[in-house]
Amino acid sequence: MAATAIVKGMADAVANAEKMVLFMSLGISCFALSNFSLIAVMGDNRSNYAFREFFETCRTRALQLALEEDRYEGDVTTLSTIDPGQMGTGFITSKVEGVIAGVAVASQVFQACDPDLEFTVLANDGQRVYPGERILEVKGRIAPILIGERTALNFMQRMSGIATRTNMYVERVSHTNAAILDTRKTAPGLRFYDKDAVRIGGGVNHRFGLFDMILIKDNHIDAAGGVEKAVTRARAYCQEHGIKVKLETEVRSVSELKEACPSNPDIILLDNFMVDGLAEAVRWVKGNGYGNILLEASGNINLNNVAEVAMTGVDYISVGELTHSVKALDLSMNIELC
Repeated sequence: MAATAIVKGMADAVANAEKMVLFMSLGISCFALSNFSLIAVMGDNRSNYAFREFFETCRTRALQLALEEDRYEGDVTTLSTIDPGQMGTGFITSKVEGVIAGVAVASQVFQACDPDLEFTVLANDGQRVYPGERILEVKGRIAPILIGERTALNFMQRMSGIATRTNMYVERVSHTNAAILDTRKTAPGLRFYDKDAVRIGGGVNHRFGLFDMILIKDNHIDAAGGVEKAVTRARAYCQEHGIKVKLETEVRSVSELKEACPSNPDIILLDNFMVDGLAEAVRWVKGNGYGNILLEASGNINLNNVAEVAMTGVDYISVGELTHSVKALDLSMNIELC
């Protein structure tokens, strides 16, 4: 199949997709397009409306590029060996236990290759699957099924790996009120899907990029002359330019924490604090009239210590490895001829 035909098929699939809708739940915003969504920490973030077209662009562009880079001018192997009229069914199957994600993405990949293909979802996004369990059935002409096979599996394996790992963290802190956050440490061009997979695994999305939330990091603090100055300048900039986004600042010590709180940021990131330091920070913030400020723990957090971190009373725990050290879930596709 030529690249132009693939792009046209992708455009047709997108045109038939549901419009993006917004709903609010417990102060957490969610963008949903068909089965895709992005949950943000920032409930009143201006991205609720202003950026939804951008998110949709990120989604469709990633699918288009994935198809184009694999097919370019056509799958010469399939074109040269398979009868164009040969019918059959492809089954995507899990070879290991894990949380599945990317079923809807895979369906759109196959639909872009042939809009006449028929799908039966056997395991939904977020469902735990086991070795040998069938996830998706694709029925129709064999050639376009084979053309879309690797791209569909690439999306599903990566997303399912992220969802599975995220779910492991979520389960470890399920006895607390802490939420597991992702970061911007995503694969270039795949941020929409990486973050969607985190959500499917039970996590919560942090900011999508540099534009939809202010997050003052250590270098910003040092360059601005201190955390209080950095937060004050950021607040003034937002007011001057009519920008309505959440404001978070990093702190590296209890002294910086005490300096930051009077500026009233929405969230304070406790960076690389030991567990005792986190507990001390939570006690000080809650005990000194700053209970409205949410606290996020970050740095050196893994499955072995995340429960202990959550028990300190922090609101959020951000984990970079969810998306920067992905172990793909092992999936395969088999064909049955009609």
